Parts: sequence; structure tokens; C-alpha cells
Amino acid sequence: MNYTNPMELAMYDYDFVVLGSGPAGEKAATLAADFGKRVAIIESRAQPGGVCVHTGTIPSKTLRESSLYLSGIRSRGLYGVNYLVKHDISVQDFMYRRHQVVQREIDLIYQRCARSRIDLLPGWGEFIDPHTIIVKRPGGEEIVTSEHFLISTGSRPWHPDFLPFDDPSVYDSDTVLDMKDIPRSMTIVGAGVIGCEYSTIFAALGIRVVLMDERPQLLPFLDREIAGKLHEGMMKLGIQLLQGEAIEKVNRINDHELVIYLKSGQTFNTESLLFAAGRQGNTRNIGLENLGLKPNKRGQLIVNEHYQTDIPTIYAAGDVIGFPSLASASMEQGRTAVSHAFDLDAKDGITSLLPFGIYTIPEVSAVGESEESCQEKGIPYEVGRAGFSENTRGQIIGDLDGMTKLIFNSDDRKLLGVHVIGDRASELIHIGQTVLHFGGTIDYFIEAVFNYPTLSESYKTAAYDGLAKLKRRH
Repeated sequence: MNYTNPMELAMYDYDFVVLGSGPAGEKAATLAADFGKRVAIIESRAQPGGVCVHTGTIPSKTLRESSLYLSGIRSRGLYGVNYLVKHDISVQDFMYRRHQVVQREIDLIYQRCARSRIDLLPGWGEFIDPHTIIVKRPGGEEIVTSEHFLISTGSRPWHPDFLPFDDPSVYDSDTVLDMKDIPRSMTIVGAGVIGCEYSTIFAALGIRVVLMDERPQLLPFLDREIAGKLHEGMMKLGIQLLQGEAIEKVNRINDHELVIYLKSGQTFNTESLLFAAGRQGNTRNIGLENLGLKPNKRGQLIVNEHYQTDIPTIYAAGDVIGFPSLASASMEQGRTAVSHAFDLDAKDGITSLLPFGIYTIPEVSAVGESEESCQEKGIPYEVGRAGFSENTRGQIIGDLDGMTKLIFNSDDRKLLGVHVIGDRASELIHIGQTVLHFGGTIDYFIEAVFNYPTLSESYKTAAYDGLAKLKRRH
């Protein structure tokens, strides 16, 4: 490992300075510090953590668990369709656990930075040149120099001009966390991952939800069968899905209602509106013009395979570079940038086998090929399925709609893709991800012994199902 020699300190204040303390920034800073580098994080928020901790991943996933608990949905398969933990759920009930979890995550970041001797510099960072940044804060400014920088400033919700975001009942994916009351109805614009997650969270609480999107397909990157099962689950929650529709304008008609005008001519009333159709990179006012760096029209920076910008001393990672905008991928991007910057034998790059988790109700997770991608690529394939209704653990926990789906090469049985919908899908996916990484076949699932009863055993059932189909072919 390449540790810094204290006798060889450079002319700069730091070896590595990070803008933003979200997943990419914090993990990059920690890795650099662990390899003996002098590290600082510049953070404009009052507390570290970035969008992930404060308004994104962690709050929304915690709200999902609160919704599941308070609504009793997880228990309805056990105790009946009318099972409820609490009637008349309040915002305080709904947000209580979120506040606890977020504060705990903030405390953990402070602890990790202290343990790694990372300096946390409050303020807004603005580049002067490739090795110098000015940190602005109320009451003063500070000039900081560094050998390398990482821009991990995250993203913010996009605000189209035709929506009145100054209306207290019109939210984006950040401000929805500040709602004062639980509305009776909500229209969610944008059926991407964020929109789908929030639509099921709120519908589970008994809110009448309309989810609309200009695209004709729900989450088009998903395997179509899995997307169809998710659609069915959303319908069970009472969500009304409007596809191929776009908003023209929104007006307030009284103290409790908004009227939404669609480009198709249709109108309807709603008590609240959540806009979740796109985000922009946070690259304004950080001095990019002083570096000659120009973000794209969505405010995102362009990087190479090492997450290096056109300025060799400056890297970028996380939401600020766009797709895939996953906290898990952002962490690895930051670590890859550090490894390249200091020529560390730590991480060469990121695997192409990125799993993704969609924390809807029901939960969805996938990695590798779908049926549609196999068809497009001309890959011969077969499918094995295992419904949670035929799994003992599925029966015990009351998840009778979940499913594990394996896609494998019909010539050599090599695993190509895994798709899971249902309870703990984002945990279960990692079993298949590991087999994919090592180039394994579905024979692994047949030969392996799984704990019983577990949802993991659905891999074995799906493998046997696929093998039986393959045998029938011949």
C-alpha cells in the first residue's frame, strides 16, 4: 500500500479535498485518509451526509418502513386485510423514525471522520484554480489548497416553470419531507424510481394517489414481467396510473384543492402534488468557469473511466456525473477516483454488474440481463421462476405475491440475470449477483444447501423450474 511519508509533505494544505459529504465524497475521503493522505471535506449543509442522508435514500427508505408498519400492510397476509397498527396516522407518526435514523447516520459520519482524522470544513467551496479553492462561510472566507480534488456535490430536484412550487401543497422529492399534514389525495408526476417509491409509500397510508408519466411504459429498464407484477402490486394499493400524459398547468381553486390540467385536455382535482421527474447536478457557483470545465445541460460533469475530469487534478463522482445515480455506485466511484489519483493498489474500477433496488411496495431488485435484453442481443435463454407463495418462508411472512426469476443461457446453463420482486428483494439479489460475478451456472443453486425455511431457497426452486423447462425442450 502506498502510504504518505511525513517527510515528503507537498506544498499544499491537503493531499485530497472533497466537495460534498454524500456517499461518494465520504467514502472517497475515508479511503484516502486510510492510506495516510491529508484529507478535508467541504460541506455547505449544516450537517454532513448530503442528499442521501438528508432528503434522499435514507429518509425515503425509512419512510417506507414506517408506512409498512403503521399501515399494517406487511401483516395483512397474516391477520387479514383490515389489519391496522394505528388509525388516523399523523405526520408526526410518519416522520418519527426517519428523524431518528437520519440523526444516527449523521453521528456515524462524524465518528468516521474523527477516527480517520478528516477535517470537516463548513462552507461553500468555489474553485480559483486546479489546486486552490475558497471556502465561503458567514463571517469569513478561507483559502484551501490541495493536490487533488473530488467534486461530489450531488444533485437537486428540477423545477419546471409551469408548476407553482411556492404553493405549500406542491412538493419536490426534497420538500415532501417537510409536509405539515397527511393529505387525503396526492398526484405524483414522474413514474421513475423516486415517483414509484413515493406513490406506494403514500398509497399504503391510505392516501388516494394518481401517478402519471409521459412515457407509455412503467420503468422501461425493468424486465417486462417484473414491471407487470409491480404494476399489479400498485393497483392493489389503489394507485391510479396515468401513462402517456403530461401536465400543462396547475391552479389552486380553494384552500384544500389544486386543479391539474393535462395536455390531453383532461382535468382533475388533487389535494397535493409531488413532482419527481428529474434532477440536476449541483454545479452552480462552484467556480467551474475558473477551471474551464463546463457541465452539460443537466448540470452534470463529464468524466473518464477513472472519474477524472478534463482537469487532471480534479475528479467527480456521484449524482453530479449523472447515471446511474445510485448511492452504492457513487461510493465505488469515489473510491476508484482516490485509487487513481494516488496510484493506490485498492480499486481499479467498478463492475458492470450493478444491482439496483427499487424500494416500492412490493420491493424490486435486479442484476444482469432481462428477457428483453437477451432477445435484443440474440442470446439463447431459458427462464426459471419461483413464487413466494410456494416458498415456506413466504407463507410464514404472508408474502404470497413475490417471485424470484432466473434467466440463464439455454446452451450452457450459465446464469445471465436475476430479478426479484417481493419482501427483501434488494437483499436476496446479492446471491445471484455473486454467481453472475464468478460466471456460474444455475447448477450452483441446485447443488447448494440453503437454510430452511428462507426466501433464499427460492433460488433453488427457480433453478429446478428452469432446468425442467430445458429438459422438456429436448
